[in-house]
Amino acid sequence: MKNIAAIILAAGKGKRMNSDQPKVLHKIFGQPMIEHLLGTVTSLSISKIVVVVGHKAELVKSALAHHGDRLDFVLQTEQNGTGHAVLVTENELADFEGDILVMAGDAPFLSARTIENLVEVHHREKAAATVLSAVPSNAAGYGRVVRLPDSNLVDFIVEHKDATDEEKLIGEINSGTFCFTSRFLFEALREIKADNSQGEYYLTDVMKILRQKGHKAAFYQVEDADEVLGVNSIEQLADLENRFAKKIG
Repeated sequence: MKNIAAIILAAGKGKRMNSDQPKVLHKIFGQPMIEHLLGTVTSLSISKIVVVVGHKAELVKSALAHHGDRLDFVLQTEQNGTGHAVLVTENELADFEGDILVMAGDAPFLSARTIENLVEVHHREKAAATVLSAVPSNAAGYGRVVRLPDSNLVDFIVEHKDATDEEKLIGEINSGTFCFTSRFLFEALREIKADNSQGEYYLTDVMKILRQKGHKAAFYQVEDADEVLGVNSIEQLADLENRFAKKIG
């Protein structure tokens, strides 16, 4: 997978983890969550890997120091949302031309095959942005993928807190993993506004902005929704470990 860069978002504190430790360093199967994802990403021969750090950044950098110069770190001094987290990597990726993957460091079990399929769909659809979607048993709390009528393309993504009652009936969710064409990404990020219930800059708004500019926004729906589950609490961490222990066992 040459000519592809990866941005891994790892700046969050994780307020519901009941710990001051950076969320991505909480362990699952004996390893920090982010290490599971990095193991997958580094296996794909990706050209450049950028890790966005924030809360206790030095702890995260120290924990990942064994990766050497395989990783580049960018500091997000204030956590103003996922869109802002990606925007702070602009200087680091200024000379990069290709596709940019964006992944959450607290989603440890994203597989290499799924990442490859996401990129393949992105190219096949000639999309400017492609989201990895899933249909979990319970979509509550997740952003919903709203498709264009009579199409396999995306209209926009709406966060759960901002969704209408009708949009909340949609079962297809945003996993938080994306593939973007680099030359369109940062231009769109600069147009995002924090006019939502969270007062944050949502990366998901890039999909709608690019579509309004006449570009394609596509999706790849993963078969096993468990694969894209993230962690926001100790309870979710234990549940995810249990789910994958059963799959492995």
